[in-house]
Amino acid sequence: MLLVGLTGGIGAGKSTVAGLLRDRGAIVIDADEAGRTVVEPGRPALRALAEHFGEGVLNPDGTLNRAALADLAFATDESKAVLNGITWPAMRDELERQVDEAPADAIVVCDAAVLLESDFAEQFKRDVVIVVEAPMDARIDRLVARGLRPDDAARRLAAQMSDDERRVHATHLIDNGGDPAALVPQVDRLWAELRSIAAAKTADGQE
Repeated sequence: MLLVGLTGGIGAGKSTVAGLLRDRGAIVIDADEAGRTVVEPGRPALRALAEHFGEGVLNPDGTLNRAALADLAFATDESKAVLNGITWPAMRDELERQVDEAPADAIVVCDAAVLLESDFAEQFKRDVVIVVEAPMDARIDRLVARGLRPDDAARRLAAQMSDDERRVHATHLIDNGGDPAALVPQVDRLWAELRSIAAAKTADGQE
């Protein structure tokens, strides 16, 4: 099995790249989806959030009130650390469960915005790390098209790890700054290389 980490800043287009890799045969694990799963009613992480932040983070039907949680959890660095300490281990366990269910010869891609900022996807940093990049103005334009105000989009970008910081960890870079059609040949080349790496790993007898 080849484990691939896929990341990039908001608006860079990593989810688009994930979709193209899925079309070519990769098994894509979405960390955002895993994050939603682990805070469903009845899950230990949801109980822990309610115990720490109060019952006000729950809706009347017992589901997570994300807006209420965000108001409390992002108020200070300490409360954010508590949030991450509850959710990231649960997400890591969920990701590992999904990896265990994948075929032994699969190329598994973890699509995770905070792959490099967290420890929940540490295993995906072992083989291949793909970083999707785009110029800041293009990313702001994409976020504005989604409904964000330009100043809000800029603040969100400024709060994330910089491209230079991500690039240090990258084994592969994808440029998504231009025409979306230009992604296709890049991903074709990337997929061919991933298959080659996976084949070499199998030949070496690695898991």
